[in-house]
Amino acid sequence: MLQSLTLDTDPEAYLELHRMLDEPVADAGLTDRELDLRQRTRSVVAHDVAPRAAETDRTGRFAHESYQPLVAAGLGGILFPRHLGGSADTTVAYAVIMEEIAAGCGATSLVYMTQTHAAYPILVAGSPQLQTHYVPGLLRGTAYGSMAITEPDAGSDVSGLATVATTDAGGYRLSGAKTFITTGDRADVIVCFATTDRSAGRAGISAFVIEGTWPGVSRGRPFQKLGMNGSSTAEIFLDDVPVPVSHRLGSEGEGWSLVMRSVVKSRISAAAQGVGLAKSAYARALLALRRLHGARLPDQTLATLAELRGRILQGRLLLHAVARQVDTDSDVSPGQIGLMKQSCTDLGWHVADASTRLLGTYGDLEVLGIERCLRDARVTQIYDGTNEIQRMLIGREITRAMDGLR
Repeated sequence: MLQSLTLDTDPEAYLELHRMLDEPVADAGLTDRELDLRQRTRSVVAHDVAPRAAETDRTGRFAHESYQPLVAAGLGGILFPRHLGGSADTTVAYAVIMEEIAAGCGATSLVYMTQTHAAYPILVAGSPQLQTHYVPGLLRGTAYGSMAITEPDAGSDVSGLATVATTDAGGYRLSGAKTFITTGDRADVIVCFATTDRSAGRAGISAFVIEGTWPGVSRGRPFQKLGMNGSSTAEIFLDDVPVPVSHRLGSEGEGWSLVMRSVVKSRISAAAQGVGLAKSAYARALLALRRLHGARLPDQTLATLAELRGRILQGRLLLHAVARQVDTDSDVSPGQIGLMKQSCTDLGWHVADASTRLLGTYGDLEVLGIERCLRDARVTQIYDGTNEIQRMLIGREITRAMDGLR
C-alpha cells in the first residue's frame, strides 16, 4: 500500500504538498525577495535534490549532483557580496533556503552549508587577495571547502586545540590532527584553526587558509555514520605544513573571535536544518496516513498532528526572528543564538520521532523517508556546538538576568 508513495520522485506532488504546509503567519514576516528565493529553492529541490535523496543516503555517495543544481540556480552565495559572486541577501533568506534544502535532503543541506561556513571566515577576516582567490570558487561549487576546528581532544572547547602553528621564515608550519571535519576528505580549501601561543589560551588561537593539495596535508577515509550519508566526514592530518603569512586570517590570536563570529551563521544553518527536517518528516507522515486511512484520520492521530504542526510553526518563527535580529543587530547574544539552535534542532528530532510512532509498524520503512529524517536530525543536535553546550550558554544568560533582579 505504501510502496508506491512518490513524494520524492514526483516534483509536482512534492511542490503541492509543501505549498500546503506553508504557514501564512510565518510568511507574513518574509519579504517578497525572501519568498521568491524560497520558491526558487523549492523548485530546484523538487526537481533535482529530493529525487536523489534516498539513493544518496543508501549509497553514501557524496551529494555533488544534488548540490550543483543549487549553485547553478544562483543560490550558492546568498550571504556574500556581489563582487565575490554572491547575491548579498539577508540571513533570513539564507535560513529559508537552508530549510527548503534540508526538507528535500539533509545531506545536501549539509554540503551546502559547509560551503558557506568555509567561505565566511575568509570574507570576514581574509585579505582582499584571499577573498578573490578562494571565495568565488566556493560559491560556484567549483571548489569544496571545510572548517577544520574539531580535534580528538578538543571539540566544543576550542581553547584546547593541540594543532600548533609555529613561526617559520616567511610564515608558519602547521602540525596536528583534525577530526569530524565535514567534506574533509575532498576539501580544496581548508580554514584551519591552530594554537600560536599556548600560554594565551583562547587569545592564542589563530586561523589560516590552506589548500588540500599542499605538502604535508593528508586525509583519512570518510567515517561510516548514522545519517547525513551523502555528506562526507573525515580526519585531516597536518604534518609540518608550510603556510605563508598572507594566508593567516586576521591578526595572530584572533582565531577565537573569528570562531565566535562564524558560529552565528553555522548555528543558524543547523537550526534551519532542524526546521526543514521536521517539516519533511511531518509531510511524509501526512502522505502515508492519507494512504492508510483516507481523508478522515483518527482523532488521536489528528491531535498529535496538531501538536506537531504547532511546534514546527513555533520553530520556524524562532528561526526567522533570530535570523532577522542578526541582520539588524550585530550584538546578538550567544544565549539567543543557542536558544534557537537547541530548540530548532531538538524540534527536528522530536517531529521525526513522533512521525515514526504515528505510523506504527510502518514508521521505520525506508520508502517513506521518515526514518532518514530521524537519522539525519540526530547529528544536528551535536555539531556546531552540542545542545548541552547551548543549554549552558542559555543558563549563563539566565543567571546574569537573575543577578540584576532586586
